[in-house]
Amino acid sequence: MAVSSRFLPSPLLAAYVEAFSISEGETELPTRERCLPNGLMAMVINLGHDTLAVSTPRHGDQFESFHGGVLHGAFSQVAVIDTATLVTTISVCFKPGGARPFLPMPATELTNQAVDLSHVFGPAALELRECLLRVQTNTERIQILERFLLGRIAWEQTRPSAVTFALASFQTELKGRPISEVTARLGVSHKRFISLFEEAVGLTPKVFCRLLRFQEALQRTPKRPPVQWTDLALSCGYFDQAHFIHDFQAFTGMSPSVYLAQRSEHHNHVPLP
Repeated sequence: MAVSSRFLPSPLLAAYVEAFSISEGETELPTRERCLPNGLMAMVINLGHDTLAVSTPRHGDQFESFHGGVLHGAFSQVAVIDTATLVTTISVCFKPGGARPFLPMPATELTNQAVDLSHVFGPAALELRECLLRVQTNTERIQILERFLLGRIAWEQTRPSAVTFALASFQTELKGRPISEVTARLGVSHKRFISLFEEAVGLTPKVFCRLLRFQEALQRTPKRPPVQWTDLALSCGYFDQAHFIHDFQAFTGMSPSVYLAQRSEHHNHVPLP
């Protein structure tokens, strides 16, 4: 049985990294899981096997094999992972827009897709994995990852203040502040704001706000029926149940009731039959 441990970043990385996660142990059947979109970027390194397989929205049902580690962009649709080889993994979950200072490209170039870590960091990606494999404790692994990230941060590419303000505004209200209101407060044009936001986060502000609301609904969904879907929808900022179901199906490809019947212990993971 797999056991996951979560670690918070040091103060120097707290503005960019949500958390580090280490998962250890054999997975149970089924071996493929749908990962529901949360709008966040993440880095995953497989320490138990040399490869890992992912099917991303950009490539449909086709699985891609990655050597050692992968960086995935912000997803707005379902991805599928093959968990058969994921015995020991270490992950970095970035905050919205938090990955940008570590990347040689805008976040939009990674939206709805995954790339080999060596595509982003070159030979240093393989060296990182080798260092992680040499140590025995999780504390040492986190320290190695933090040093790696701190050595690659481009301070001039940290989140623009306009994006930081917008993210804070969007995250305080489930319905999200109107983009026009945010741009008016910032004193920038609508077009310029959209460009800054997409480059940092990888999604448009509208899609990001929809995902925030969708994720809130997932977290509030009880693990077992009955579920008062209309009440849940309204409490999460949807206009009505129809609006909620439309967004739910757009992001997951399934109805809320099917999700409830198939979900795993983690609200963002749905095992494939």
